[in-house]
Amino acid sequence: MKRFAFPFRASLARSLCVAAVLALLAPLAVVLSHAQTGQADQHAALSPGAKAELAKPDSAKPAVIADDTSGQQPGVAAKAFDKMKQVAKSASDIFHRVPCHQPTGVPNTTGSLPHVAAKLAAGKPVVIIAFGSSSTQGYGSSSPEFNYPNRLAAQLRRQYPSADITVVNRGRGGEDAPEMMKRLQTEVIDMHPDMVIWQVGTNAVLRNLDPTETAKEIEDGVARIQADGADLVLVDPQYSPRVTERPESARGMVKLLGRIAALRHVGIFPRFEVMRDWHEKQAIPIDDFVIADGLHMNDWGYACFAQLLGDDIIRSVGAIKIGVNVPADVRTYRPM
Repeated sequence: MKRFAFPFRASLARSLCVAAVLALLAPLAVVLSHAQTGQADQHAALSPGAKAELAKPDSAKPAVIADDTSGQQPGVAAKAFDKMKQVAKSASDIFHRVPCHQPTGVPNTTGSLPHVAAKLAAGKPVVIIAFGSSSTQGYGSSSPEFNYPNRLAAQLRRQYPSADITVVNRGRGGEDAPEMMKRLQTEVIDMHPDMVIWQVGTNAVLRNLDPTETAKEIEDGVARIQADGADLVLVDPQYSPRVTERPESARGMVKLLGRIAALRHVGIFPRFEVMRDWHEKQAIPIDDFVIADGLHMNDWGYACFAQLLGDDIIRSVGAIKIGVNVPADVRTYRPM
């Protein structure tokens, strides 16, 4: 019998082996393809701003605890929680790095704050409104908990743990007296607060607003707040490069607010002089309390500012508790 040659056998065997390998690899290829497609779809669905946010380093992103119920991203929630713990630690030891000291030689003109102090001394609910612009809103802080109203609230609640203390943030960036007066009634007076901390004047300096008109608006606002029965503390501009590069306007605004406070018998927190003391007498570099924009405070700056304000309130409460009822118009009853 004649034998026939089958030259296709070897090539067939090789083809079958390749097919088997491809069959084994196919599921992995599908999985990888789906993962890549999902990433592409995710990036395509994002706006340009969101894509830029994804490109930022982790240190620039806020700590968010993800709902990791799918099991596809193990460890995300744990990492976010660790990051939040680090932030909390930085809050607790913020003064360990640079202590917050009372300035020396800066007269305290905050006053006795009899209304809010009497209510705290009696254990009654207290409402404090922080009214102002971006440095009240908290621009420059790493998170809302580090702005000065929230730091102040935390300090007072630690001091008076059984008290019902509310600190409302009514800061709005870019505003000064003209814009603030438009919302004074609805956002401040209608809440009938026990105390108002009114930070004003910085944007008037930066925007070259007419000092005479600014003074009229602030005087009107002070009178309306007083008529509602609240204690009032004015806060003058910050000592920072963007402000001090206009020395005449800055000094003029500080004097203007001091004059209004003396005329209306209200308190004033001398932020400009306090911050200058940090730099010139305590030798703290500007960059340690002002962010890179040369205007707004950072976490430490807001924390120390809030600490000094809270100390004034606590001293007023202490005076009332020992029977020393200092009139509201006595604004220099103790040196800092």
